[in-house]
Amino acid sequence: MLAALLYGREDLRLEYVADPTPVTGEVVIQVGAATTCGTDLKVWRRGGHAKMLKPPTLFGHEAAGQIVALGAGVTGWQIGDRVVANNSAPCYHCFFCQRQEYSLCPNLTWNNGTFAEYLKIPAAIVQHNLLRIPDELPFELAAMTEPLACVLHGVARSNVKPKDKVVVLGDGAIGLMFVATLVNTAEVLLWGGSDRRLEIAKKLGASQTFNYHQVSDIPGTVKELTQGWGADVVIEATGVPSVWETAIATARPGATVNLFGGCPRDTAITVNTEQLHYSELTLKGVFHNTPEYVRAALALIASRKIPFELLITEQRPLKDLEQVFCDMKARKVIKVALIP
Repeated sequence: MLAALLYGREDLRLEYVADPTPVTGEVVIQVGAATTCGTDLKVWRRGGHAKMLKPPTLFGHEAAGQIVALGAGVTGWQIGDRVVANNSAPCYHCFFCQRQEYSLCPNLTWNNGTFAEYLKIPAAIVQHNLLRIPDELPFELAAMTEPLACVLHGVARSNVKPKDKVVVLGDGAIGLMFVATLVNTAEVLLWGGSDRRLEIAKKLGASQTFNYHQVSDIPGTVKELTQGWGADVVIEATGVPSVWETAIATARPGATVNLFGGCPRDTAITVNTEQLHYSELTLKGVFHNTPEYVRAALALIASRKIPFELLITEQRPLKDLEQVFCDMKARKVIKVALIP
């Protein structure tokens, strides 16, 4: 089959590899659509990921498709079932899983390789995080289950209350998903660098949007809009250390700051200890998702209450993958659905 392999920094190659064969407990799906992700872009640019993969490796982690092969012992599934698989599953036995802190499980089973014609799903994911998708739901929408699950996990950890003023920093797919999932609860203000993306945020329900190229003083602007206090909740969705510091500076006393965007390895930020202490700030790092939010994400997508199709800029064949990543780097596209 044709598949993408990551060899290092911005070294992504399409190669023919052996078709996957499932062993006990596994299934193989024919990929109907694989969507690109900001995490994929960061991994491509950085040449690896501290948790999910080490090159050389099959690449990509968002996909939906149809089951074409079943390993021994697999029950409850049939050839032809339309499914989406999360890219991980917890072990359910460790210290953290016993406390239902599944995203912290040190034994997470990871799976990569969605940018390919076929994808093998490990037994742990088949058991815990393989979901059936409705016949009428397009594969490219179902493929967004994983990032939306991460966002729903982030929302749950952000202490958002009705009518809060929430500032989201970052107009990538994740930032836009935060906007879409919060607008029915809070007043959401989004900062980003693309007018086209900010227009999509307005369609998703953002109360106000700002282009940081024109409105660069984010803390000052937010204080002007909040009687001098700052935002009730700030969500950082860029993975840039300096923006983490901006997020903290934008928060009011008593606020929660969700440092959601993963920064490059071994980076650090400076925190004003006086502000942190006397303003009683809550700073949270939020990582990945849990089986609960994987199911909630697919249900939300399938409900069609939110037009998540606005986040898919285009569909492209798998052979265009290298150009797609160059377009992502240039911020010409948000998410692209790759069709093998």
